Amino acid sequence: MIPRIELLTTKKLVGMHLNMNLANNKTFYLWSSFMPKRKEIQNNISTDLISMQVYDSTYSFDNFDINAYFEKWAVVEVADFESFPNGMKSFVLEGGLYAVFDYKGNGSDAAQTFQYIFQTWLPNSNYKLDNRPHFELLGAKYKNNDPNSEEEIWIPIKIKS
Repeated sequence: MIPRIELLTTKKLVGMHLNMNLANNKTFYLWSSFMPKRKEIQNNISTDLISMQVYDSTYSFDNFDINAYFEKWAVVEVADFESFPNGMKSFVLEGGLYAVFDYKGNGSDAAQTFQYIFQTWLPNSNYKLDNRPHFELLGAKYKNNDPNSEEEIWIPIKIKS
């Protein structure tokens, strides 16, 4: 699995977020809360959905801990922050280099792909992890809980020094 390297421009996002860990994964609850309200967002610039994870600088991908907390977002990209629905928050996703992996399959089966990214691809690449949000782009070919679903996994990177 070879990623493409993309230079992402800064994006304005609007949606909802929850603090969670993998031992107490609240992703289903987050998306169940977000999806009925997403049509209230008037200034979105795409129909794509974004599932984003924001990790603090102490989060370790080397010493994996299912109890480590992170912030999970369900968002869409918007043109501006002029107005957005009650109960939603804005987020500025800073631009930078990303390794983009095309993933096909059920999202619940993605653990092997992430294991490959962090334990095989990244250590053997010319890049290291950057402390910016990670996200999955859920575009037109995304089908929730479907083995034929397709999405893009975006991992923030920077060149090894």
